[in-house]
Amino acid sequence: MRPKLQLLDTELIGDIVGEAMDVLLKIGVFIEDEELLELLHGAGAEVDGKRQRAFIPAELVEKCLETAPSSIKVCDTSGKTALHLEGDRVHFDPGSAALWILDPATRRERKPVTGDLINLAMVVNECTNLAAQSTSIIPVDVPGNLSDRYRLFIALLFSSKPVVTGTFAVDAFPTMKEMLLVISGSEKDLRERPTAIFDACPSPPLIWSTLTSRTLVECARSGIPAELVSMPLTGAISPVTLTGALVQHTAENLSGVVIHQLSGPGSPIIYGGSPAAFDMRKGTTPMGAIETMMIDMSYSQIGKHLGLPTHAYMGLSDSKTVDTQAGFESGNGIILAALAGINMVSGPGMLDFESCQSFEKLLIDDQVCGMALRLLEGVVQRGKPMGFDVLKGAIESDRPGEYFLTSPDTLRWFKEELSFPDPLVDRSDYGGWLEDGALDAAERASARVEQIIAKKPQPVLDEDKVRSLTDIMNQALKSAGMDSLPEEIKRFLP
Repeated sequence: MRPKLQLLDTELIGDIVGEAMDVLLKIGVFIEDEELLELLHGAGAEVDGKRQRAFIPAELVEKCLETAPSSIKVCDTSGKTALHLEGDRVHFDPGSAALWILDPATRRERKPVTGDLINLAMVVNECTNLAAQSTSIIPVDVPGNLSDRYRLFIALLFSSKPVVTGTFAVDAFPTMKEMLLVISGSEKDLRERPTAIFDACPSPPLIWSTLTSRTLVECARSGIPAELVSMPLTGAISPVTLTGALVQHTAENLSGVVIHQLSGPGSPIIYGGSPAAFDMRKGTTPMGAIETMMIDMSYSQIGKHLGLPTHAYMGLSDSKTVDTQAGFESGNGIILAALAGINMVSGPGMLDFESCQSFEKLLIDDQVCGMALRLLEGVVQRGKPMGFDVLKGAIESDRPGEYFLTSPDTLRWFKEELSFPDPLVDRSDYGGWLEDGALDAAERASARVEQIIAKKPQPVLDEDKVRSLTDIMNQALKSAGMDSLPEEIKRFLP
């Protein structure tokens, strides 16, 4: 029996979806892109051109939901399936687009640079429970309007895991797609074995900018998975109640499904988000709040009800360092996301309201992800009788303790029943802990980070692909007036 947690009953799900349909029809959605307004109008939506609002009927929403696939596969750079997003399958990746990094040496936030992107890929490669990487930090040593392309460039060079990414400029997608074609080899292979997922974020409340809507359109036309990231903030830019925020989230995501499926029927799309229960005392958006996690789990349940793969930002902390708060907030989020069966869980490593990435926290969170995945395996009956023969043998033995340790039953099952975390998780006795330096988890993680980043990084791709990616990136840089790549990356290139 797989453990599972649900917060909404079927009637409440129906009420939320029904009210969201009313919102789409009677309040409508602001669409900045005029071509999309024409597309929606041609498909049966009423359009107010002056206000740039589209009023979407339920029939159109339901038609688009019918064409959206319920199962999505995403591959690593070798073409092997790494993510299978369907049902209650759970996968983890780091949180994305952090403006800051927690410096491993000073333990203070600073702006990221190229070396941090490379080190991040190396750390993610060490995280055995993270099925994907993400373009987690935004470097400041390349022009800001090119950082989306540059992040993907570095990610593809130094890690073979699939990438969760996104665009910051309308003209970015073609360049990023060209990079992905280097990996896949052809348009057909890119469609059949995509190596990336692109986030597309509506602006609350009920707004699709040209940038984010074009990402949906381009993904749909290319067959690259798109991930909807609706972001209601309770009482700030959404209704204050959890159900009210869910109505807004549902309406925004359903409008995204319509835009996407009208642009490319049958293309893969993921029902996700990054909401927050707004803290009116501090004016902040706490990702570690239990109410934030409740919204996440609830909209995931709605997404499953609608037949779509799901995503959420969970496993994050609002702490500014790797401390007890970081541990309990992230641990809560990771375990709850797993129990909710969320297909793609983004957030490990992140601090400070989804704005800072920490290598140390990423390593620790990876261990929590492993525990969550073990939890989902549940309690399994290993043969029958389950304990009678072992107990009988131990009672009849002169050395019952030794019997338990060496019995055929123990030797057969202990590796399947018991998970053994990395030494980052201390399971020594007190004396052993003292002998190992009496370090806490953050200190052990810091030492591990130093070991990882001390290694010489190497691109994971063959030289021809590295050259092709470099040529694409160089062309993008020149178009933005930058003469060459940063020195930190040039030394790794042919």
